[in-house]
Amino acid sequence: MTQISQSTFSAGLLDADFPAPPGLTNAAGEHSPRRYAVYRNNVFMSLRDALGEAFPAVKKLIGETNFNNVASDFLRSNPPSSPLMMYYGAGFPEYLENVPQLSHIGYLPDIARLEQAMRHAYHAEDVTPADPSALSHMSEAALLATKFVFAPSVHIIKSPWPILSLYNFTMLPNQPKPQRRAEDILITRPEFDPQPHALPDEGAVLVESLIKGMTFGQAIEQAGETLQLELALSLLLTSGAVTQFITNEET
Repeated sequence: MTQISQSTFSAGLLDADFPAPPGLTNAAGEHSPRRYAVYRNNVFMSLRDALGEAFPAVKKLIGETNFNNVASDFLRSNPPSSPLMMYYGAGFPEYLENVPQLSHIGYLPDIARLEQAMRHAYHAEDVTPADPSALSHMSEAALLATKFVFAPSVHIIKSPWPILSLYNFTMLPNQPKPQRRAEDILITRPEFDPQPHALPDEGAVLVESLIKGMTFGQAIEQAGETLQLELALSLLLTSGAVTQFITNEET
């Protein structure tokens, strides 16, 4: 029996027009391209189904038929680079930006980014949230000099579209019709399931600055005068986003 390399065998798995590699035989020792075609179809369908499970809101927004067509085109040019299927589809949001037939749905790539971030948050390392009461014992100067450490599950999605409202309207019952406005989203996982939260004005700038290692005071300055500080801080402390407060004494 002819030995077939892994690269030769996998070369045509995502392309139905690619011929079966030579050397494949059935039990009778005869060349059997049909067996390869069945295997190829199973691989193709599994990857397409994986994309559908990873991006359910995108699938619902454009319909199953359209999604299957787009997903099929995507996976032909984007084979898995890791055996961990939870990461498959990393380039799907960017791919959606360049599909001419979907250009009229401008918010679709950001919906995909939201779903992708929630999936990554689900698989992130478990950590224990910080105790918010630790801040209540600090002086104002100490609080402003404090740095925040965030959970691995935390993600920020910034969009000119109302993506959380659109996501909820698509996936949840009895949701109000989204209003046209920008929405920035904080994704946390306080327990087992990721939770998306709408950030207040300039809240995303505050959180991003804190993630970069700025002190609380520096992050406030970075966010500017329109920052809704009380709302932003309350969200961080109640959502399990922060795992540690580092004060001057600890640095």
